[in-house]
Order: sequence, then C-alpha cells, then structure tokens
Amino acid sequence: MPNWNENKKVRVVLADDHAMVREGLAQLLEESKGIVVVGQAADGIAALELIRREDPDVAVLDYSMPHMDAVSATQQISRHHSRTRILVLTVHENVHYAIKVLQAGAHGFLIKAAAVDELVKAIRTVAEGKVYVSPAISEKMAETFQKGPSSRSGLSSLSVREFELLRMLGSGMRLQDCAKAMQVRESTVSTYRSRLMNKLNLKSTPEIIRFALENEIVG
Repeated sequence: MPNWNENKKVRVVLADDHAMVREGLAQLLEESKGIVVVGQAADGIAALELIRREDPDVAVLDYSMPHMDAVSATQQISRHHSRTRILVLTVHENVHYAIKVLQAGAHGFLIKAAAVDELVKAIRTVAEGKVYVSPAISEKMAETFQKGPSSRSGLSSLSVREFELLRMLGSGMRLQDCAKAMQVRESTVSTYRSRLMNKLNLKSTPEIIRFALENEIVG
C-alpha cells in the first residue's frame, strides 16, 4: 500500500475520448486542492504512452476508449506501471462491469453520473492505496455475492477477456474487429468465443446478442 504524503499533490492522467467530458473533469480536478492533471488522452494507446512518460499517481480511464478499452489498458498498466493506481470511469451501472474491471487490476470503479460528486474522493482514496467503488455499485456487488453463483447468469464464470468479448459481440462487432480491439489474433478471439458460449450455454451469435441485452451488458 502506498505511503501517501497528504502534503504532496496527486498527479493524475485523464483518458476519455469525449473532449468535453475530459476538459470538464480536468477543470473539476484542477479546482480541488491537492490534485494536478499532468496529461490527457483520447484513447487507450495514447493513455499508455502518457502514463509511461509521466508516471502518474493515478490514471482515470474511461471504460470504452478507442483502440484499447479500459480493461486492456488496465492489464497493461498493472503489468508495466504497477505504481500507478487505476480508476475506471463508466456510464455502465452494471455490477459485472465493476467485478471484471477490479479483476483486471483496477483500484476503483466510478459511475460517470456520480463523477462530479465522487471523483475527487475516489482519486484520493485510490492514491492512498485503498479501493473505491461507487456506493450504488458496491451495494449491488454485495447483493450479487450474497445471492450465490446460481443467480449470476453464468457471468461470474467468465474471465476478464471473455467478458470483454461478450460486450463487443453483444454490441454487434465482428470477430476480426474484436481481435483488433483486444490486440490479439482472431484465432484467440474464436477460442474466447467458444469458451464464453460454453459457459453461458449459448449456441449462436444471435443468442450472444440477446443474452448481452437481457443482462444489460450492452444497450
């Protein structure tokens, strides 16, 4: 756990493909005490390069970024820049997104709708070596685990990469596009697809899409 000095400013990198959102969050953070935004990025790959160069204390990543989403970026940051704490920001109020993000190595999960009220607290929390999850999601997480495995629609059995593929396929992406987004070979994506279909007892792409919609993975 980081030994954080409260008198030291928390150095933050922001990554979001929506410029207005990024600038708004940057202004919010700059107006708070003890936080400084050292860089902004519009996609996952640019975020990784910025993190490599600036070595920030905290990286705030939008979940759905171009070129590389937050889950893939989180895995890369955890592997190569373990000092940087990771806070994922998303519009998805779905407990399974939070679970998979934390499994990938993130230290926080924040709903965009609550960002104005919670972002500063979330950044300070993860900078201190703790984990932050938006209260509404943390309550849902507790309910999910209390209900037991039989009530989780098989989603808890998916790996982080399988869940990401489910999200992409559920939104209508082709396998080759999924492979490019996940930065793996198409054969690897095909393997992930077979595994997730087996775990979820699905037989076709239409069934994958229907499952993703019914479980609010997309939509």
